[in-house]
Amino acid sequence: MRGSVHASADGLWFNLRVAPGVLTADSPPDSDALLVQAGQIAWVGRLADAVLPPATPRHDARGCWLTPGLIDCHTHLVYGGQRANEFALRLAGASYEEVARAGGGIVSSVRATREASEDELLASASARLQSLLAEGVCAIEIKSGYGLSLAHERKQLRVARRLGELHGITVRTTFLGAHALPPEYAGRSADYVDLVCREMLPALAAEGLVDAVDVFCERIAFSLAETEQVFQAAQALGLPVKLHAEQLSDMGGAALAARYGALSCDHIEHLSAEGIAAMRRSGTVAVLLPGAFYTLRDTQLPPIQALREAGVPMAVSTDHNPGTSPALSLLLMVNMACTLFRLTVPEALAGVTRHAAQALGLQDSHGLIGPGRPANWVLWPVGEVAELAYWLGQRPLPTVVRQGRITQTPRPLDLM
Repeated sequence: MRGSVHASADGLWFNLRVAPGVLTADSPPDSDALLVQAGQIAWVGRLADAVLPPATPRHDARGCWLTPGLIDCHTHLVYGGQRANEFALRLAGASYEEVARAGGGIVSSVRATREASEDELLASASARLQSLLAEGVCAIEIKSGYGLSLAHERKQLRVARRLGELHGITVRTTFLGAHALPPEYAGRSADYVDLVCREMLPALAAEGLVDAVDVFCERIAFSLAETEQVFQAAQALGLPVKLHAEQLSDMGGAALAARYGALSCDHIEHLSAEGIAAMRRSGTVAVLLPGAFYTLRDTQLPPIQALREAGVPMAVSTDHNPGTSPALSLLLMVNMACTLFRLTVPEALAGVTRHAAQALGLQDSHGLIGPGRPANWVLWPVGEVAELAYWLGQRPLPTVVRQGRITQTPRPLDLM
């Protein structure tokens, strides 16, 4: 049976091969079994040491590799329309900045998003989310930033919350009101940032729609001073921050974000040594987005070796968005992180599990497997863990346990 089954994952799971580096410190490194009770991992260890309650269901994993549920920690999943025409323009020689200054880019998605109803946005985002769910994504970040007004930012964030409820997936919402200037604020950047800080963010936070706050800090977007103004507003509300940093130029955004204890700095192709040092001190995660690098045909590589030497954790994400990374495969991003950015396979897999969890503030519940954590994991029917980074266009057909439920399996499970 292939597809969704939504059966309880409670019981003993055995005949597992545990991928390296995925267990918590209190789990035996030679574990080959785990026990789920009431949707939580109750025990991890050797099958020979299992002490089971009577009539415990048993699930034979048939030697599949076990990883935590994957985490897509940077997406813009909710939006109206698409921007394939801009892709064609860039192929014909236009730069990203030229497209944006000509009225394309983010603002074109704003028009389409404002025109779409909440239910229309939910339907289109649900279809996109299905591709990520099929690859074992168990947690996802979804940003706003295509509404750029209170009503439409609210609409995007409400859809993000509904996606989590509808699909049984952990969703972290990020308010990205400072993504671009809306047309009605053209030439009035200071007024718009004031609106974001004084009206939009407080209202949306009061409605429980905001888990974190982001800014696009770049020459074509918002300055360092404007970014800090938004960060101060977030700080006053007790909300963590993150930043689109150093994608197109070195603005010094990463160092600023680190001063505010940012969860992550994302893109960071032009990240400086000073930015790396600041991120190391603050524990800020570097989120690598190879889909945007590839789509924009960028040539400035992120400073991977310097990040590695500094011990800055590196996450990997799709950056799914309609303009610069229309990617709907996190496994493809794993491959690109290895081939384009020279990550090792263990680094790339950590980038979509434990480091991605840290980038969302979910490190205590997601990204690793151990007792007391929710049952979120994937069983991969592959011969080697490296196959998760190896295949192009051929997805392994995994069994996915998400929020304590078996939400997908490619074959009948052995129940004993």
